[in-house]
Amino acid sequence: MRTKIVIIGAGKSSGALIKYLGSRTQELNIQLHVADINIELARQKINGFENCEAIALDISNQKDVEQLIQSSFALISMLPAHMHFQIARLCIKHNIHLLTASYLSSEMKALSKEADEKGLLFLNEMGLDPGIDHMSAMHLIDGLKSKGAKITSFQSFTGGLISEEDCDNPWKYKFTWNPRNVILAGQSTATYLHDGKVKYVPYQHLFKQIKSFSIHGAGAMEGYMNRDSLSYIPVYGLDHIKTMIRGTLRYEGFCKAWNVFVYLGLTDNVTVFETQNKMTYRQWLDAFTPEGKGSLEDRLYSFCKIEDDPACQEKIKSTGVFEENSIPFEKATSAEILQSLLEPRWKLQSDDRDLIVMLHQFEYHIGDKKYQTSSSLVIKGENAEDTAMAKTVGLPLAIACKLLIKGELKHSRGVCIPVTREIYVPVLNELEEIGISFSELTDER
Repeated sequence: MRTKIVIIGAGKSSGALIKYLGSRTQELNIQLHVADINIELARQKINGFENCEAIALDISNQKDVEQLIQSSFALISMLPAHMHFQIARLCIKHNIHLLTASYLSSEMKALSKEADEKGLLFLNEMGLDPGIDHMSAMHLIDGLKSKGAKITSFQSFTGGLISEEDCDNPWKYKFTWNPRNVILAGQSTATYLHDGKVKYVPYQHLFKQIKSFSIHGAGAMEGYMNRDSLSYIPVYGLDHIKTMIRGTLRYEGFCKAWNVFVYLGLTDNVTVFETQNKMTYRQWLDAFTPEGKGSLEDRLYSFCKIEDDPACQEKIKSTGVFEENSIPFEKATSAEILQSLLEPRWKLQSDDRDLIVMLHQFEYHIGDKKYQTSSSLVIKGENAEDTAMAKTVGLPLAIACKLLIKGELKHSRGVCIPVTREIYVPVLNELEEIGISFSELTDER
């Protein structure tokens, strides 16, 4: 009898995951079920694979969800992060292992004892960032500690971008994952450690306090801070570290232009506006721009202090915010309105190749000598379907699921993230065989 594996969600990041497991159903002796509210999407993803079944599933129908997952060995959730807890409770009830690529939530953490007592693995943060970032960081940290290194600084930045040759808009950015998450990115205060001091960056300053990088194979980049960097200090075993920063990468110039939208309040997702399908984008923008002399463009550029920055102005114009086209909603938040503008303009075209860039920078000393090690990952996608994002999010999940099926994760139980050798060593080794590998450079300082 075949082991039942369920994947819920057949969206953008699921392609490589489904292909990896779907092509190994014979080898692993599994029956793979791929469920999505759009059954045609699920059918496309499993096309040509044996022992695979596409299933139409409305996640809000708990009866149907339970019927699907009963008697499963493991479930991989590719749902939005806020839906994982609902699935996790059912996995506890039916004794099913759970894997996700999303950040570990406090609600999920609270299930650790129950999962552990039942011998279940609830593996979270098993994608790209979070995921490959944790595993590659721990590989370096454990290696440095084995040499007697005392690590004083760790900075880690990751970006899901578009390859430079396929950039056809002034932002040099396209959506390679959930557009809504991009619009709402960073809306909580970022916290990090610098030179022994805890630092806070509120949302309104997030895209102004940026760091600049030059990354081999990717070029000039800038990074803004992510969420709570401090929480990973004990996770990585870096209790005496002086600097700890995690962040997101973009091409140069992105953050200054995006900050215009933040400064105006156009990324707000709370206040609902009655647009009645009549308000134009220009009228919406004008409502957020202070009164004064001159055109809307002149007033906005002056208010946002970009009157002497034509490159930034070009980025703002290219989004369509100055156009008189009607907003296609009866009511919507500003974040939803902005998303409706950007989605068609920042959509991957069929031959576009996305780009994943990850950079780790460590500072440490061994004895009386100081060193800096930089470790970078640059992965380019094939096209809009076979993206680098889908590979780097889906393959770590798929490999971990394979290891679990084969009984090679014997000690990993309860709610966890991939920072133990039992998980990160075999996963990183296989990713390297596939071509997802890091380049390292160490300098004495």
